[in-house]
Amino acid sequence: MGDNKRMSSDSCKTFSGNDTPGYVGFANLPNQVHRKSVKKGFEFTLMVVGESGLGKSTLVNSLFLTDLYPERVVPNATEKTNQVVKLDASTVEIEERGVKLRLTVVDTPGFGDAIDNSDSFRAIIQYIDDQFERFLRDESGLNRRNIVDNRIHCCFYFISPFGHGLKPLDIEFMKQLHGKVNIVPVIAKADVLTKKEMLRLKKRVMEEIEENGIKTYALPDCDSDEDEEYKVQVKQLKQAIPFAVCGSTTLLEVKGRKVRGRLYPWGVVEVENPDHCDFIKLRTMLITHMQDLQEVTQDVHYENYRSERLAKGAPVPPRRQTIVDSDKNNISEKDRILQEKEAELRRMQEMLAHMQAQMQQKQQ
Repeated sequence: MGDNKRMSSDSCKTFSGNDTPGYVGFANLPNQVHRKSVKKGFEFTLMVVGESGLGKSTLVNSLFLTDLYPERVVPNATEKTNQVVKLDASTVEIEERGVKLRLTVVDTPGFGDAIDNSDSFRAIIQYIDDQFERFLRDESGLNRRNIVDNRIHCCFYFISPFGHGLKPLDIEFMKQLHGKVNIVPVIAKADVLTKKEMLRLKKRVMEEIEENGIKTYALPDCDSDEDEEYKVQVKQLKQAIPFAVCGSTTLLEVKGRKVRGRLYPWGVVEVENPDHCDFIKLRTMLITHMQDLQEVTQDVHYENYRSERLAKGAPVPPRRQTIVDSDKNNISEKDRILQEKEAELRRMQEMLAHMQAQMQQKQQ
């Protein structure tokens, strides 16, 4: 008995290439997770909403140093009055220092441009719900390894700088969507206002957001063990909301250095100068809190949709066939078996829903 006790206690000691008894080495786990994530790459979907002419496309191109809209055709005033809201998704692969980002930007041309804008946000709500539904179908299917996440992780809502606060359309849109997506309010074309005017408009916008019970994306609080520099950065980002920005992809020379900015008769507005606008703060918020935006989308917005969807008792509908799916010659044997299994799973769900309905009728 004594020998057995000694053997069991000795077996608890671990030597993982380290001379220190009891060393395990799981402190290296975060590095392993990081390496795996970097190798796989990241997916992020950004939606930009706002009236035409507020610089949405220019800002997105400035943020990611790419041209997402090379063939954009701007409609004239007559076409705008009869225009309906369209959703235009553009995807680009960005690689920086070995880290890959699959960025999808969903633009909403036509929003707020018509004479009657009562239905402006319905197409956008439908699009967001469709992405949740698509993810739910893929998650409920059998082939879950290669799910593409097209859910909207963040929505930049552009507010006009020419008014005295939020318009009724702005308030209604944010009320309708704050439970489905992370809304980040952005005051467009900050270079048309003086600093005093901008501070006044920011204050007014935040007051109206609070008065109407609108929930915008809240930056997470810092942990007590975070370094002071990061705490100061987060505090500054919170104070900057709503972000007053202006975008530009034009390189100008100012005092012997190249800057991206806008040239005016009285001088140059530098896009990346914190004294001129909040462009740097908006980009910092998006990059440093990209994972948190994804987690809030998964844990809050998607879970709310999923709970409501499953609470109704309706079976998960089949995945829509694409052009590739309809081409019988291209479907492999493995895909065919998966489709048969998914069809069988749907039949079982329908039978279960039918039995539940019969039981409810009997109870009534």
